[in-house]
Amino acid sequence: MEGVRVLEVAQFTFVPAAGAVLADWGADVIKIEHAERGDGQRGLSRVLGVATASEGSSFFPIMEGPNRGKRSVGLALEKPSARAVFEELVRSSDVFLTNFLPGARAKLKIDVEDVREINPDIIYVRGSGFGARGPESTKGGYDSTAFWARGGSAAGLTLPEVERMPRMPAGAYGDSMGGMTIAGGIAAALYSRQVTGEPSVVDVSLLGVGAWATQYSVNQALMTGGPLPPREQPKYGSATNPLIGAYRTADGRWLEFAMLQPGRYWPEFCRLAGREDLAADPRFADVSQIMANASAAAEIVAEIIGARTFAEWTEILSHGEGQWAAVQNAWEVAQDPSLRANGLIARVVDAEGKERELVANPVQFEETAATLTRAPLFAEHTDEVLRELGLSEEELIQLKIDGAAT
Repeated sequence: MEGVRVLEVAQFTFVPAAGAVLADWGADVIKIEHAERGDGQRGLSRVLGVATASEGSSFFPIMEGPNRGKRSVGLALEKPSARAVFEELVRSSDVFLTNFLPGARAKLKIDVEDVREINPDIIYVRGSGFGARGPESTKGGYDSTAFWARGGSAAGLTLPEVERMPRMPAGAYGDSMGGMTIAGGIAAALYSRQVTGEPSVVDVSLLGVGAWATQYSVNQALMTGGPLPPREQPKYGSATNPLIGAYRTADGRWLEFAMLQPGRYWPEFCRLAGREDLAADPRFADVSQIMANASAAAEIVAEIIGARTFAEWTEILSHGEGQWAAVQNAWEVAQDPSLRANGLIARVVDAEGKERELVANPVQFEETAATLTRAPLFAEHTDEVLRELGLSEEELIQLKIDGAAT
């Protein structure tokens, strides 16, 4: 996307993550942050009980992930003297990207009509909680509400008898998926403009991304005409296959099995486990018998897996063809050999010159890993970008005296 300029007026992760992906792909992404307050996410010191910043350093992963590769301009859009600068940035941009609510957009005069009056060819992109139309179009939303709760993921994980609903497994979980979705929409809009000459208005909502993530279940409910029945999950395995589902190892870790052809993989599992006798057991002699006696087989599998450690099993199972995976924590994901072999854990140098690492976006071109640069410090590029627009030193100073620029 070299040669594409994106002007971003957005906060937190959902929409800024899209800008980060576009920056990974080569776009020049200019992030407008409020001249005094900056992106609201800069003020989050702890998330999920963990400090968000690296002590004694400017490295701030909660900002680095959704903002790497951008340039930050501190601009108070509510100040009249900032308007000319904003309009010049709009004129020089291909894409305008925002997650501000309709009321704020109208107040700041950054809505579709306002921006298109300045640049009729610009692609206008809105990220929202619940969509641009309907009764909740003016309502704000986070991924925990619009994506996780309203989109069906939370209900899909919550069993009837539990007292506590499962939470999202990671910070900005739905936001990150939503940002990737927006980036894809922008790529399509840029192609459409090149072919047709017409710019698009692109809308992506967290609710829509949430429904897309749970679409299989939603589509089933639509087909049956009502809520799906509660899932009665056996303690181990599935109703017809002992080699599906999670099993706990001797040291309390988990393995996930997904061997969808029990007749094919049962003998292999028995061999790897040192229990060839089970492959000859009449209860498990062929696929129909395995399916009929899946519950008994699953109990045996649980006992076998529970007798050895996680490390032992990852070594043993690596010699088979059946599909399985280690259940990894965040640190183990960061060290995953396949992620690293594919350049999906990428190096980045922070503002102090120290080498760090971040997760790269999952899309690659020509089998080439993305090259990342750090996220900007607050308003780091204000002078640089405004000088590019042709502002003099006197004009820059006056904007700062007015409180319109940082």
